[in-house]
Amino acid sequence: MITAAEYGNTSWELTVQIDHDETKTDYKLRVKGDLHIGGLMLKLVEKIQIPRDWSDYALWWEQKNCWLLKTHWTLDKYGVQADAKLLYTPQHKPLRLQLPNMKTVKLTVSYSAVVFKTVTEICRALNIRRPEELSLLKSPDDAMKKKKKKDKQKDTIIEEILDMDGLNISAGNTASPGLYSKTMIPTYDPENGTPASATSLWFGDNPLTVSQPNLQHDELIKMYQPLQLVDKAIMNSGWLDSSRSLMEQDIHEGDKLLLRFKYHCFFDLNPKYDAVRINQIYEQARWAILLEEIDCTEEEMLIFAALQYHISKLTMSSEPLNSSKEPDEDEVEAALTSLEVTLEGGNSDRILEDITDIPKLADTLKLFRPKRLTLKPYKEYWFVFKDTTISYYKNKESATAEPIEQFHLRGCEVVPDVNVSDKKFGIKLLLPVADGINEVYIRCENETQYAKWKAACILASKGKTMAYSSYRSEVRNIQSFLQMKNLATPSGQTSLDPETMEMNSECFVSPRYGKKYKSKQLSARILEAHQNVAQLSLMEAKMRFIQAWQSLPEFGIKYYIVRFRGSKKDEILGISYNRLIRIDMSTGLPITTWRFSNMKQWNVNWEIRQVTIDFDQNVSIAFSCQSCDCKVVHEYIGGYIFLSTRSKDQNETLDEELFHKLTGGQE
Repeated sequence: MITAAEYGNTSWELTVQIDHDETKTDYKLRVKGDLHIGGLMLKLVEKIQIPRDWSDYALWWEQKNCWLLKTHWTLDKYGVQADAKLLYTPQHKPLRLQLPNMKTVKLTVSYSAVVFKTVTEICRALNIRRPEELSLLKSPDDAMKKKKKKDKQKDTIIEEILDMDGLNISAGNTASPGLYSKTMIPTYDPENGTPASATSLWFGDNPLTVSQPNLQHDELIKMYQPLQLVDKAIMNSGWLDSSRSLMEQDIHEGDKLLLRFKYHCFFDLNPKYDAVRINQIYEQARWAILLEEIDCTEEEMLIFAALQYHISKLTMSSEPLNSSKEPDEDEVEAALTSLEVTLEGGNSDRILEDITDIPKLADTLKLFRPKRLTLKPYKEYWFVFKDTTISYYKNKESATAEPIEQFHLRGCEVVPDVNVSDKKFGIKLLLPVADGINEVYIRCENETQYAKWKAACILASKGKTMAYSSYRSEVRNIQSFLQMKNLATPSGQTSLDPETMEMNSECFVSPRYGKKYKSKQLSARILEAHQNVAQLSLMEAKMRFIQAWQSLPEFGIKYYIVRFRGSKKDEILGISYNRLIRIDMSTGLPITTWRFSNMKQWNVNWEIRQVTIDFDQNVSIAFSCQSCDCKVVHEYIGGYIFLSTRSKDQNETLDEELFHKLTGGQE
C-alpha cells in the first residue's frame, strides 16, 4: 500500500477530449507515466459509459501533431505530460475528393494511415488498379491563398457531390475484397454463384467509367488561366507527403483534396479491367489539354478535339459502349489459347524474331545538328541502323568504310518532330552525355520511313533491337497515329457539312484556340480530323487520346522552383519519368538535362533540406527546393525510378514498405 501523498507524486490529471456525434466533451483522468495507451483508452471508455463501437477511435495529440497508435507504448515513452491535451477521435472520417474528371465524391477514408495507404484504400473503393500511380493534391487555391469561410460555404452549396459511401456498386464496395485480385480470377456472382466475367463487372453501372460532357465555352473560360512555369511549380507544391497521414498534414474532416495521377508511368492498361482507370486518365489528360497545363501545337489540338467529339458522341449514344464483338471468354482459356499459339509457332506478333539475324535499316535521310549562330540546313547522308546504334556515311558507296559519326541510342530520348499537313517527318534525338545532352535532328521522306526509324529508335532507347517482338506493333501504332493526324478526308468518305452537324466546337479546344477561329471554321476543321477516328470504338478512342497525350514533348514533366548549390538565383527544375531538366526561370529554356539511367545515387540532407544527386563520370548536383519541401522532390525522383522499373513479372500489389523506403522514408 502507498500513501495518498506518494500517489499524488506519481500520478497526474490528463485531459482527453472526446469527439462524439459532432460534439466534443472534455474528460479528466488520473493517470501515471507507466500507463500504456491501450489502458488509457480502456479507462476512458469506462468513464464515458456510452454503449457504442469504439474500435475505430484513437488518440490524437494536437500539440505534437501526431497519432498515438502504438497501444503498447506508455505515456512516458510517448512523452505525454500533464500539459498535453489529447483528442479521442475516429480514425476514419469523410473526405471530399475531386477526381480527375473534375467531379467531386464524398468518401470515408483513414486519417491516421499514411497517405500512400489511404490512396490505396480510395482506389480500391473506386475500382482503380495500380494505386501507386496516384496521390492526393491540395487545391491550387489552398496552395496560393487560404479560402475564406464564405467562399468555402458557397462552394459546398453549388458543388454536386457524389456520396460513394452510400452508392452501391457491384463488387466495388469497400467491405468486399475489391473487383480485382492478384491473379485476376473472375469474381463470382453473389446471387447465382456463377463466375462473373471481369468485363461485365468493370463495365457495370459505375458512373466513374463514363466520361463527363464538355463544359460550355463560358464556363471553360472561367476555369482557364494562362500558366507560366512558375505557376506550374506552385501547383505542384501542393502534393501531400506519402509517408505521413492526412491529420499530420493539416487535413481535417470534410476538407477537399484532388485525386490525381502523380507518376505518369501507366503500367498495364487493360480495357478489360481498367474501365475506371482508363477513363480517369483520359479525363486528366483532357483537362490538361483544355486548360493548357501542357503545350501542344494547333494540329495536335485539333486531333484532341476530334477525339473528344467522337468520345462525346459515343457516350451519349444509346448503343452498347463495349466494343468487344466477340463473346467474353474465361481468362484461363484465353491464357491457354495465347500460350498454345506461342508454342505452336502461329502467326502471332508476340513471337520473337530470330535473334541471330538482327534486322537493320539502311536509307538516305537528312541530318541537322543545331549549333549556336548557325543557319545551315539539313544535309543528306546514308544512314545505317543496327542493334541500338545509328551510323551515317557520306553516301551509300562509302558505307563499307568508317562512318562519319555514330549515335548510341541506349538511354536517349526520342521526341517526334512531325507536321503531317506540311509533310514534315522528323525525329529529335536527345543523346545523354556527361555534361547534359546532345540534340540531333533526323528528317525522313515519308510516313512509312518515319514509322520504321522512329520505332527502331524507341526500342533502342530502351536497350532493345528490332528483333524484339513489339517492333512491328510499334510501327503500326506510329502509322495509325500519323493517319489520325492527317486532316485530309480519307478516300471513299465525303466531307461533312459543319452547318448540318450540332457541335459546340469551342468546348473541345482550349480558349486560346477557340478565339483564333470562328465557330464554323473550327467545326469544319474538327470534323475533317474526325473522319480519321470515326471508326474507333469508345475505349479505343480513349486509349488513342492517352497515347497522343503521352507523345507530347512536355508529357509527365513536373516543375519546381529550386536553387542549385553555388547559384545566387532561383531556377526551375523539371522532373520527368526519365530525366531531370534544369531550366532558366526568365527565358524558360532548358540549360542541362540529366538522365535517370546515368544516376548512381541520390541523398537528402534533412537538416539543411538539400537534395544531392550523383551521376556517371563524376557529375554531381545539389539543390534546395524553394517552392515546397524537398521531400516532395525526393518522392518524385524515387517514385519515378521505382515505377519505371516495374515488369509484368511483379505481383499485382507493390511492396508498400519498399515503395515507402524509396519515396517517403528517410535515408
